[in-house]
Amino acid sequence: MRITIIGSGNVATHLAAAFKNAGHNIVQVYSRNMQNAALLAYHVKAEPIDSLEQINPKTDLFVISVKDDVIGELAWELARYQKLMVHTSGATGLQKLLAYTENAGVFYPLQTFSKTKELDFWQVPLCLEGADVKITKKLETLARTISNNVYRVDSAQCKVLHLSAVFACNFPNYLYDVARQLLQKSELPFDMLRPLIAETAAKVMEQLPADVQTGPAIRNDLTTMNAHLQMLDGEHDLQQVYELLSQGIIKMDKGEVADG
Repeated sequence: MRITIIGSGNVATHLAAAFKNAGHNIVQVYSRNMQNAALLAYHVKAEPIDSLEQINPKTDLFVISVKDDVIGELAWELARYQKLMVHTSGATGLQKLLAYTENAGVFYPLQTFSKTKELDFWQVPLCLEGADVKITKKLETLARTISNNVYRVDSAQCKVLHLSAVFACNFPNYLYDVARQLLQKSELPFDMLRPLIAETAAKVMEQLPADVQTGPAIRNDLTTMNAHLQMLDGEHDLQQVYELLSQGIIKMDKGEVADG
């Protein structure tokens, strides 16, 4: 398939490489920053452009992989070419594209990406939605050339996935940095926590999170929790986070989370 990548960020970089490795032809890479476009285009043997006026209409698919707030603007510009277009956002519904074209879909990779870190794209879940059955099947065929984990997911489900990913990825990463700062104040290296983090992640790959929960909250160890709160004296925000998460764990142990 001939594919034009609209964007040059983390997701665009990994998707472009996956498509190229699968034998697809990356026609162009667009970015408002020509240097960014050129860098990605060089790696996937495409033409870099920094203006939509330079779009080559001889493409089969536009993959819009940019910040959510500019998806609509770009879709409006690209609709005149009457080509299939998809966006890669988990938080933006298909309706954003349907406002400009019926030849549209969502191609959402459920993963955290960094330009400098390679990953096995075959393991990345790809969440798909098409404006009709024909488009959905076409996207599914494309997806299976780069991933073994392909799912048909509607816009409402996709938003739930994105929200869940924030809880499963973004929030824990913030908490890792909170832990790093606490250690740093006592001149202790973050490396000491890496085995603990790895083991915690490994457990939930095989079991449900609630079944492997440990720590003072699950034991209802009020003495330890109060001591921790005292150690956070002067850090009101962190005390609130500690208390909120601890109460959540206690409720989870009682089954209150599942019951609402």
